[in-house]
Amino acid sequence: MLDRQVRPNAPLMVDGVRCLDAPGIGTWLTTALRAWAAHPVEAIVPVGHGAGVAALRGGQLAFAPLDYEEEIPDEITAGYRAARDPFSVTGSPALPHGLNFGAQLWWLQQQGLLDRVTLLPWAQYWAWFLSGVAVSEVTSLGCHSDVWDPAASTFSPMALRLGWDTKFAPLVRAGDVVGTLRPELAAATGLSSAVRVLAGLHDSNAALHAARGFADVAGSEATVLSTGTWFIAMRRPQGEAPLLPEGRDCLVNVDLEGRAVPSARFMGGRELERIAGDVGVDAAGDQAALLAAVPGLLRAGAMLLPTLAPGCGPFPNHAGCWVDEPEDATGRRAAACLYAALVADCALDLIGARETLLIEGRFAAAEVFVRALAALRPETRVLVADGESDVSFGALRLAQPAIVRDAALRQVEPLAGDLAAYRKDWRSVLETTA
Repeated sequence: MLDRQVRPNAPLMVDGVRCLDAPGIGTWLTTALRAWAAHPVEAIVPVGHGAGVAALRGGQLAFAPLDYEEEIPDEITAGYRAARDPFSVTGSPALPHGLNFGAQLWWLQQQGLLDRVTLLPWAQYWAWFLSGVAVSEVTSLGCHSDVWDPAASTFSPMALRLGWDTKFAPLVRAGDVVGTLRPELAAATGLSSAVRVLAGLHDSNAALHAARGFADVAGSEATVLSTGTWFIAMRRPQGEAPLLPEGRDCLVNVDLEGRAVPSARFMGGRELERIAGDVGVDAAGDQAALLAAVPGLLRAGAMLLPTLAPGCGPFPNHAGCWVDEPEDATGRRAAACLYAALVADCALDLIGARETLLIEGRFAAAEVFVRALAALRPETRVLVADGESDVSFGALRLAQPAIVRDAALRQVEPLAGDLAAYRKDWRSVLETTA
């Protein structure tokens, strides 16, 4: 990793509707790329979340893409829920707001906004922004969208029935080169117009692709837990995949090869932010203090119950609350890490995770979280990567498949203390307050 440029996420309000700020991100991206004008940039790989869809008309963005956290009117949601395919067909659970981007398309269609448009997922919108070539890609189409049938490797019956399949840009593979940098962007950034632009992919699948660069993950029964705003567990089963419960935020993702990936998720990063604020729980200098707070939390039975992100995770309908809330900020932050481990443990059980677990992303550096999870799952080898093994590395592997990383896997030492008893108490309280 040579550089990382970030931009705070801020929705664009259009007529009172929360939208993705495509123009603002485009301006920021152009400026960020300009800083690399003097370097031998050869390829750009777009990566984006899986709940965004853009529409082009006349060679430009037809309207601002919806933000998946925008509230869709109840009557629109009711009509959509009646039209969508069963979970058994798409592997997409019915999610709140616009997290099924099929719900976004349904709402846009009701407003007459889908006439004469070309649709493309959010990551591929940025491939088009960079290259001028519109494509679609399966990891984005197959991410709880309601528009993809993983078993048939084609558009869902609803998408076919409504004609959405004919509106999506042509389907390519994530690693395909779709074009080169648009001349006007080359001039604005100082980069070569020969820079290759790849189709790109869904962010969690980029993390999965990065993890599969390790032999211990690629060739065995293994689960990857990607941690960021969302904590997403993705399992590559050796043998028959489990039946997933629809109402507990389980889903079927689709990997780069179009194969079904049993997955479960919760909004762990957002929940940790609510407790820890800007201080966070993953800073290297804080780990000793957070670990030192754990024995007192276990003795006091201090615990956080789900869910701080309503409608998400294994307990979507439970209202989050404290039991014996710690008085000090360090104790609350450590308890939040234990909470994340307990919820992750449940999510991993739901997809039948076993043998090997690789935790990647920001919160792999949160020692209380990873060590508590290792203690809760003593039969599982829990690993983290020393060095970069994240979404960006997965994207890099698309551009340079033969690249060898210098990161090594480290087995996590389980947290001391009776975490099994703590989990039993947590689940017992959870049942009585449901």
